[in-house]
Amino acid sequence: MVRCCAAFRDGLSKQKVPFYSEHYWDDTGMQRYCDEPLGLVCSLVVGDVSERSQQGAERRGKMSVRTAIRTLAVAGGAGAIAFVGAATAQVDVFESSVFGPVVRTLVNAELAHRAAVYAAQYGWFGFGRGAVVDDPRLRSEVCGRVFLNPVGVAAGFDKNAECVEGLLKSGFGFVEIGSVTPQPQDGNPRPRVFRLTEDRAVVNRYGFNSDGMRQVRTRLERVAEKPLKGVVGVNVGKNKTTEDAKQDYGAVISELAHLSDYLVVNVSSPNTPGLRDLQHESELAALLKHVMNARNEAVRRERPNAQLRSMPPVFLKIAPDLSEEDKQGIARVCLDVGIDGIVVSNTTVARPDSLKSDKKLVEQAGGLSGEPLFDASTRVLGDMYRLTQGKLVLIGVGGVASGEQAYAKIRRGASLVQLYTSLTYQGPKVAERIKRELLECLERDGFNSVSEAIGADFR
Repeated sequence: MVRCCAAFRDGLSKQKVPFYSEHYWDDTGMQRYCDEPLGLVCSLVVGDVSERSQQGAERRGKMSVRTAIRTLAVAGGAGAIAFVGAATAQVDVFESSVFGPVVRTLVNAELAHRAAVYAAQYGWFGFGRGAVVDDPRLRSEVCGRVFLNPVGVAAGFDKNAECVEGLLKSGFGFVEIGSVTPQPQDGNPRPRVFRLTEDRAVVNRYGFNSDGMRQVRTRLERVAEKPLKGVVGVNVGKNKTTEDAKQDYGAVISELAHLSDYLVVNVSSPNTPGLRDLQHESELAALLKHVMNARNEAVRRERPNAQLRSMPPVFLKIAPDLSEEDKQGIARVCLDVGIDGIVVSNTTVARPDSLKSDKKLVEQAGGLSGEPLFDASTRVLGDMYRLTQGKLVLIGVGGVASGEQAYAKIRRGASLVQLYTSLTYQGPKVAERIKRELLECLERDGFNSVSEAIGADFR
């Protein structure tokens, strides 16, 4: 298949077909190439093959150019028709017994992620078709912001504010973009994303690939001009080569604070060297003080009379792989500095014994997300609720794939919940499904609203 794709690429290059430009075949240019709709369709059909297909190519040996072109003419043509047909007919490829397995088998994880962002941006495959009005029992006010429902998209899906509108229109109550870095950076080398399908999980080592804060600002300014219903948060990171982390976090916040409904300081990604060291108490205190000052200055530069209560709240995103001492230190710092809340948690570097997927995938370096993360992240969530005595707002993320799991996090202290990997496996309908199931949980236990259930396990 690899040789087949190469032969087809060479033939198209000679004919100067624009959407098969050499930029795509060079990994460093893939993202720019994928901004073209027809190019994205064709890349899904013939551009990238799964890791399994690449390994199989080595076993099968050589393939003639004629055979390659003939094979791609049939498979590629049929695939293109199927893909475009599914898109225009609004087929849910995530749930379809035909399209779902095909996409997950033939399209590698990163390209599928890119395709999903594009689909959300343009309303394909069920994106943009959520409920018009949420049940009022799901509505809450958190840090002065009104959330029509507590189910949001975690940072990492829409890294560069490309599909905020589509995600909000899919039924999510809020979207957290990022992580955003000051300067554009490619992140870690590919391949860097791996599906653990049997475990409904993903391992990624993206490494803060970002278009940079200025490009993101342009997109957020366009978002701000639209009458959207929903909350937009900005997750902030640092460039890989920056030695002074405070400088990077402050720069992004200075650029984007006035366009954010809330801000998240991400010091817990396992894919940027040294980043998790910033969770240590002394380093964290200095960083968060700097961040709070940067936020105040940025907002008052745009709105000179702005009061503290009107400024975007600041959250800290932490790892699930923390010692009890680390958790206690983080709780102390957050309360002392006066930030608004904590996002619990990022991906884990641990690999539970329960994982059933191929060992080669399980052992890939990077952070594990998805259903295997649920128990560990929920334990840490409860610990932080206890350690902060319920004084800080908590956002629960990690392994949420059902309304029952969202409810469990709320009972452990979360005011809001986020998901990402379940969106990968279930598609955009996951938002409506979780909200429906969450309402059933509230009714079962006699709660009249989400707010009434927060921290119920500690009463």
